[in-house]
Amino acid sequence: MQPGPGGAGPGRPGFDLGRARPDTEEVGMATIERIELRMVDLVPKVKRTDAIQSFVSQETPIVTITDSDGASGTGYSYTIGTGGSSVMRLLVDHLAPRVVGRDAERIEAIWHELEFVTHATTIGAITAIALAAIDTALWDLRARRQGLPLWKLAGGAREKCPLYTTEGGWLHIETEALVEDAVAAKAKGFVGSKVKIGRPHGSEDLARLSAVRKAVGEGYEIMTDANQGFGLDEAIRRAERLRDIDLAWIEEPLAADDIDGHMRLNARSSTPIAVGESLYSIRHFREYMQKGACSVVQVDVGRIGGITPWLKVAHAAEAFDMPVCPHFLMELHVSLVCAVQNGKYVEYIPQLDDLTGRRMTIADGYAHAPEDPGIGIDWDWDAVRGRSVEEFTREIRR
Repeated sequence: MQPGPGGAGPGRPGFDLGRARPDTEEVGMATIERIELRMVDLVPKVKRTDAIQSFVSQETPIVTITDSDGASGTGYSYTIGTGGSSVMRLLVDHLAPRVVGRDAERIEAIWHELEFVTHATTIGAITAIALAAIDTALWDLRARRQGLPLWKLAGGAREKCPLYTTEGGWLHIETEALVEDAVAAKAKGFVGSKVKIGRPHGSEDLARLSAVRKAVGEGYEIMTDANQGFGLDEAIRRAERLRDIDLAWIEEPLAADDIDGHMRLNARSSTPIAVGESLYSIRHFREYMQKGACSVVQVDVGRIGGITPWLKVAHAAEAFDMPVCPHFLMELHVSLVCAVQNGKYVEYIPQLDDLTGRRMTIADGYAHAPEDPGIGIDWDWDAVRGRSVEEFTREIRR
């Protein structure tokens, strides 16, 4: 089901667009006729805290691209509370106008052109989030035109993949509740639970994780996430303190741009080091992998700039014998993890329940890849329209 999201509403003065045309217009094929832009601001259903921040808002840019045959595809990305208005201005003023008139099948060419014209603002989150919204829409359109679900179109490695949950492991949650959530997740067949770390003293993190390990036993994975909250010395110290718990990984222990620090930590730690949610370029991932600065790759479609670069990172990780366990966006990442050979886990954090009809299919702790053509998101367009921020709703035509 893919009805168009409807016409655009009026916006604030100054948030308008001269009807720019692309430098190159494709002929003789189904070209892009219309791009509809929206932003929905979602409030998380539960309180989400980590070592450095509280996640109180999810600004969700939504892009629908319609071609001259009437086929359409919808993509999206997200922020964790800031930057949504900047993303929308970048889409309206600079990116979407360049896509109108292009052959939608030339996804690689379009992605690189958009990256080039924004070279002054790359590499960074705002540009990557904007690129991701357009790129996922183009992949959705391609998959729908070909009558294939994304996971088959992008590789088709498997039909389902195991889940771990983060939703019950936030930093503010008391130990007893952490244990209850992990035990419940294990009973549902989940492969593991993620617990945020970064309490003021390492003994607090150790006590919380020890209680979870005692409750779930040895056959259940415990992931941890420091959210860039440590310096190198403290990260080495805490990794050593937590060694006997047999963690699946320590995620983002240091600042994301500290490759040297991650190299030194990874060499010292027997626990795998995971990175990716705060990396915005395939070259950043290349450096981490080449230099032995990580063991788990957590590339995020919304942060890397879309499906096009996500697949490049995943295939590069396979060459380094590294698993891909993407961050967030479970409704989209289930298809991509199932597409590639080294896709390992999907992170369970419900994100789009208020905007979709059918939910992601979960059975016995496994997320099943959608079988419908497209990226697998069943948008509830009445809900999307009702929650759209009016000033950022636009329609761009040829």
